[in-house]
Amino acid sequence: MKKNVLIIGAGGVAHVVAHKCAMNNDVLGDICIASRTQQKCDAIIESVLRKNHLKDSTKKLYSRTVNALDIPSLIDLIKDTQSEIVINVGQSYINMSVLEACIETGAVYMDTAIHEEPDKVCENPPWYANYEWKRKERCEQQGITAILGIGFDPGVVNAWCALAQKEYFDTIDTIDILDVNAGSHGKYFATNFDPEINFREFKKVWTWIDRQWVLQKVHSIRMDYDFPVVGTCPVYLTGHDELHSLSKNIDANSIRFWMGFGDHYLNVFSVLNNIGLLSEKPVKVAEGIEIAPIKVLKAVLPDPSSLAPGYTGKTCIGNFIRGTKDKAKREIFIYNTCDHAECYQEVESQAISYTAGVPAAAAAILVARGTWDVKHMVNVEELDPRPFIDLLDTMGLPTEVVESPVPFTPPVITSLESV
Repeated sequence: MKKNVLIIGAGGVAHVVAHKCAMNNDVLGDICIASRTQQKCDAIIESVLRKNHLKDSTKKLYSRTVNALDIPSLIDLIKDTQSEIVINVGQSYINMSVLEACIETGAVYMDTAIHEEPDKVCENPPWYANYEWKRKERCEQQGITAILGIGFDPGVVNAWCALAQKEYFDTIDTIDILDVNAGSHGKYFATNFDPEINFREFKKVWTWIDRQWVLQKVHSIRMDYDFPVVGTCPVYLTGHDELHSLSKNIDANSIRFWMGFGDHYLNVFSVLNNIGLLSEKPVKVAEGIEIAPIKVLKAVLPDPSSLAPGYTGKTCIGNFIRGTKDKAKREIFIYNTCDHAECYQEVESQAISYTAGVPAAAAAILVARGTWDVKHMVNVEELDPRPFIDLLDTMGLPTEVVESPVPFTPPVITSLESV
């Protein structure tokens, strides 16, 4: 049994993780929230207390300051807080330093996104092999549980793939992961999570088709799909974290990711991209200061956590899966819908942060109970999906399954370049 949780980061996802961990602190023990800005951590704590979500008042909920790129400081923090579970929901630039600190201290490691280097965007697949997977052997040798990509996508969608392979199909032909936000935040333009990380996703589209990596242009292939609850929405073929592990761990011919974008978003994105404001490469301004344009853009756009109070509408994220069962063709759509206003009422968050944060807290509970404390490094699809999905059903993210859903039939997609 593991206890005491250290949450690294103080953004929108950390906010949700803290609420859900506090609601289960009888299992998880003390909770520390740490980031560079302790004031942000304290604001999360105030929200948890305001909603009366600290289940066991004898357990501590407190904050610390830390530079998550400073491995010795992280090691000291983990030891000082006696944290046995570390949930990394900071920027993905810090993954490797937090992972290293966990290996050095014996703590469980979790994150919600693939590692990134500031000067490397959309690296060639399988991206995990460049960073996290290089630590697999050390985790195995030292009995370290490291769970990679335990948000929603990646995370829950990976578990759905494992569930499909285990319970619904004998063979899988295609998996199409569809992610649409049919909500409205009322701002002229904003991103639902860290703008810097968000925009970096849209440089290249690496996707897995006919058991090989295929490169396509960003926002070049569109499909309209009639989703449950939210109705017909446009989605575009996009590269995404989970493809880099699913291509290795799930026996399917093609695995693709599609994200919803409205015309207004795409128009603003195109202008920002064309004038260079999405660049991660530093430029020198007249005063001699060097700064990456994307960091300036991040500074002027609304903080994603500030969108929550006025957000309306719903999200729908699901896997459209084709294959065979008992020699007959089968198609299912396994999905979740989440309401922005309901998320705010429960934990003072919007649904994008909620869908990413709840799974991390659920995984921490499963580790604390011993169910997922596997003593080595895994991506989510390598774990038993049923306990996770059943727990999410009780924590605000229920899974629905539709047999013979509305068809989703993408066009034939060929590669612009080989790996």
